[in-house]
Amino acid sequence: MLIVKTEGLSKSYKKVPVVRDICLEIAAGQVYGFLGPNGSGKTTTLGMVLGIIHPDKGHISLAGSQTPAQLLAARRRVGGILEQPNFYPHLSGYDNLRIAAGIKSLSGQAIAANEIDRVLALVKLGTFKSREFRHYSLGMKQRLALASALIGQPELLILDEPTNGLDPEGMQEIRELILALAADGLTILLSTHMLNEVERTCTHTGIIKNGVLLMSCKVDELLRAPDNYRLETEHLQDLIEELHRYPGAATVSAQQDHVIVQLSDRNPARLNQHLALKGIYLSSLVPISHSLEQVFLQLTNTAEPSA
Repeated sequence: MLIVKTEGLSKSYKKVPVVRDICLEIAAGQVYGFLGPNGSGKTTTLGMVLGIIHPDKGHISLAGSQTPAQLLAARRRVGGILEQPNFYPHLSGYDNLRIAAGIKSLSGQAIAANEIDRVLALVKLGTFKSREFRHYSLGMKQRLALASALIGQPELLILDEPTNGLDPEGMQEIRELILALAADGLTILLSTHMLNEVERTCTHTGIIKNGVLLMSCKVDELLRAPDNYRLETEHLQDLIEELHRYPGAATVSAQQDHVIVQLSDRNPARLNQHLALKGIYLSSLVPISHSLEQVFLQLTNTAEPSA
């Protein structure tokens, strides 16, 4: 089931396009990393999905909603943090969440109290719930914001730069929370410009630049380079000569102790069988993976969307 589906989503400010024809599809249980440079349109897109920003054109469907009334009802089952969350500095973490629970119209004081205790335990702030917000560390503030978004047990969690400004320990805390929530089946859409966070936490990713979605796929598919392989053997020169004769080898690059080959037919098993028949036995045949940084830079440095 698709939890998020957008078609042709667009937004301009003062006739300057910020988001252009964004088409997203996010299925239940996915952790979708919305990746792009600062100013690429990530926050505007999330704002439109949440209903905070009105799109100029396009369609948004949440959890299969078909009508405006259904979309409004579906948004009540979405928890979100957009940019910097607003909390009262002189109130405790618990009291700030009590206000958030009231805004979300949780029925009954006992139900609200139980829900606040539940989310505080999830983000590991239960022992700090009486501390005033102004005395929270930045990491604790981010976790309280996450707790606020989790009130009401949403089906979709939307996070905008959840690790922004945190030190490595704080980033690890938020990462572990996201992974734990995902393990429980929660669908998560998070925007970030931090490549390593997407690699560590996300199942799927989309890369956006200048308001244009350049690609969207599984993270492991993005990082996989199925046509490039590293080959090792004791008979390196024989291997190189045979690869130059092999019709499925698009390029052959000889290194000091191995060979990199690009396969036009993307069939390493066929290559291995062919070499064995020629008396060349490989000690290693492994695919070469890209880093997310390589893919991201290649896409964002070469793609120049038209106005």
